[in-house]
Amino acid sequence: MEKNPTISRRSFVKGIAAGGAGLLILPSGALFGQTAPSNKLNVALIGTWGRAEAHYEGLKKENVVALCDVDEDHLAFAAKTFPDAKTYVDWRECLDQKDIDAVVCCTPDSTHAFIGVWAMNRGYHLYLEKPCGLSVEEARLVRETYLKNKGKLAVQHGTQRHAKPNFNRVRELIQDGVIGDLESACAWGDRQLRKPGYPPAAGEPPKSLHYDLWIGPSPHHPYNPDYFSGSSGMNCLQWNMYWDFGAGQVGDMGSHTMDLVWNAIDAKLPVSAKASGEAFNPEVTPVELTMTFNLPANTWRPAIEVSWYQGGAMPRPPMECVDLAKIDHGALFKGSKGHLICSFDDRLILPSDDSADMTYYKPRPEDQLIAPLGNFQQEWIDACKGDLKTSCDLEYGGDKMEMMLLGLVAYRVGKELDYDGAAGRVTNSDEANELLHRTYRPGWVLNG
Repeated sequence: MEKNPTISRRSFVKGIAAGGAGLLILPSGALFGQTAPSNKLNVALIGTWGRAEAHYEGLKKENVVALCDVDEDHLAFAAKTFPDAKTYVDWRECLDQKDIDAVVCCTPDSTHAFIGVWAMNRGYHLYLEKPCGLSVEEARLVRETYLKNKGKLAVQHGTQRHAKPNFNRVRELIQDGVIGDLESACAWGDRQLRKPGYPPAAGEPPKSLHYDLWIGPSPHHPYNPDYFSGSSGMNCLQWNMYWDFGAGQVGDMGSHTMDLVWNAIDAKLPVSAKASGEAFNPEVTPVELTMTFNLPANTWRPAIEVSWYQGGAMPRPPMECVDLAKIDHGALFKGSKGHLICSFDDRLILPSDDSADMTYYKPRPEDQLIAPLGNFQQEWIDACKGDLKTSCDLEYGGDKMEMMLLGLVAYRVGKELDYDGAAGRVTNSDEANELLHRTYRPGWVLNG
């Protein structure tokens, strides 16, 4: 096919998408149809160890053309699987490589929003591990950048538990009225990682580690090997409880477990947020924490309260004989006729009284059940080559994370906040508005 140089990539993609042909022009200039076996994405994997290893198997089927990690030992580890890829230690240089179609970001949380925004600004499809940001401002910019590119890019927020079939079953039960009219919902996680404060300076970074790039946009903290002492896939627990590097369990398991609720209730941004927990530590995010949000009504449910509990704080069980603490990460929905309790894999319906005789509930026929999502990563890869649609795009994930991060602001301020989601502004606290942002080291640009 002869290419017409006067037709822009953007207009051509828009025209094909409108025609429903299932074809895309990728940034590298190749023409793809989703089902052709020869179609391969040119992928940049940024962050190559730990969580990134979960992506290796799927990415082997594509062209990994770039690898980036601040630790050269991790780069060497990834190069054994992807030997033809160019290597970088600075993600900003990596994103300038011209043949990239898509980016998978598995870096520490403090750079997620930066890499996500830079990648989308360059026209790259994006798989962004959770959380999509560490501040309300970051989550909003990630979402806004995606929305500017909606219809051109496939994006996925890395809450991979979303692919579990139980998410579909819970959504169907709640929306079909198994517990009557929905009145409230909550989620919880019991992980407890207590740390007194940032570790003190200890030793020197190994020669393989570009420590200043690991610090990235965050305020500088001296090197300590404790930051890197965790096992592959779990090392985030060594640093994500610190304010400058993570959002604690709000950004970690909160991203996953609140997704059980978010997927079922078709929520948008809250109109208020309040939170309470253990005493504020300026260095470490809280372990015990309760956050409550008021969400506006939509077309099928009234306005409701949604809460998050963590670190030993728990909702009241619907019956004395029910021990919610047996579920380490779960959700509870309260309706006019009963409760639904669920974990990632299981669900339990509890009618509330004699009037909840279940005759009002009609299960969906099998042919109307929500189809299985399948492999979460593969859904994104297929979307890059096809219709661009994913289950956890950055509007869905951005709204959820903005709510959760707003709750951390309410915790720090110690008062209920009234929130204007359209403007991204707290209307009753100047102190809270200051905390919607992070402070970055000189030279680091969020919207690059």
